[in-house]
Order: sequence, then C-alpha cells, then structure tokens
Amino acid sequence: MSRIILLIIGIMFIFVGGFNYLIDTVKGRVKPNRVSWLLWGVIPIIIFLAEHSKGVGLISFLTLAIGFTPVAVFVATYFNKESVWRLTKFDFACGALSIIGIILWYFSRDGNTAIFFSILADIFVSAPTYRKSFTNPETESYKVYFLSAIGTGIALLATEVWNFENIIFPVYVFLGCVLFTVLIKFKIGKKLSYKNSINH
Repeated sequence: MSRIILLIIGIMFIFVGGFNYLIDTVKGRVKPNRVSWLLWGVIPIIIFLAEHSKGVGLISFLTLAIGFTPVAVFVATYFNKESVWRLTKFDFACGALSIIGIILWYFSRDGNTAIFFSILADIFVSAPTYRKSFTNPETESYKVYFLSAIGTGIALLATEVWNFENIIFPVYVFLGCVLFTVLIKFKIGKKLSYKNSINH
C-alpha cells in the first residue's frame, strides 16, 4: 500500500473521530475544555510550519489535519451552553504556560527546537483535559481519542524518514490519545476514588 493511501486512511480516521466528537459537543453529550481545544487547533499548525521548515514530507500533513477538528469543536461549544466545561484558574494557568511555549517557538530559529517547544506547549494545554478525563470521564468521549490513535498509527506508516522532526509529534499525539482513551473508557479516576473511599 502506498504512503499516500496510508496517510489518507489515517487522516480519515482522525476526521471521523473528530466529527463524532463535534456532534456530541453540539448535542451537549460532552463538555470540551475550551482552553485545550482552542490551542489543540493552533499548536499543530505551528508545528506544521516548523516541520515544513525542516523539509518534513507527507507526514507533515497529518500534523496539519490534527489541528482542524479542535478548532471546529471550540466553535461548537458556543452553540450549546450545556457543552461548556467550567474553566478554573488551573485551566488558565496551563493555557498561559502553553502560550509561553508558543512564544519560545516564535523566537527559536531552529525547526527542531520549535517543534520541541510546541509539544511542550501542547502538554501544558492538554493538562486540564487530562485532569477532567481522570475526575469526570463522563464529560468526555473516548471515541475521538481512540480513532485518532488508530489514524495517527496508520499515518505513521507513511513516514519516509524516521527522525526527530518527522515522527516526534505524531508519536506524541498517538501516546496522548492512547492515554486519553484509557482514562475515559475505563474511568480510571472514578475507580481509584471508589477504592480509596472503601479503604477509608
């Protein structure tokens, strides 16, 4: 199977998962964290530009595709008040740290350094949704992360050169989506809280 076909199949999985989450957002079935989803849309575009500067090939379009759905989900939260997750100081602090990472990317003249700072920014902005997935998994849907993990994994097979700039962001996204899937699907936080309440 050609690399282009693998990339297209991978991106289709990501779009299907994203569309499913978008519908759930509009219907109020999930409550996305606006800080996470807005910057999840911005950061991949930044990383795409950094990858492009390093001459990354086809796999860079996976990075660009990853940024499309989050922006749509962020916009969708304004169509249904029931789909809004209440933001806290922690959320805004993580968002601020993420923006610092983006600023560091801006002043970096090296593509790999820019990619590193962008991923660091993404880690900070993901923290609120990781916490929400742990404490309130019912406000999330594992499907978007599960399908994104599959899509990213398939698209990785289209990688032409396995070096830092080509694989670091897709691998990071894959591992993050696997972690989100496990936290939400198996309600790890709820189960641990239940066990602790019994022990006490």
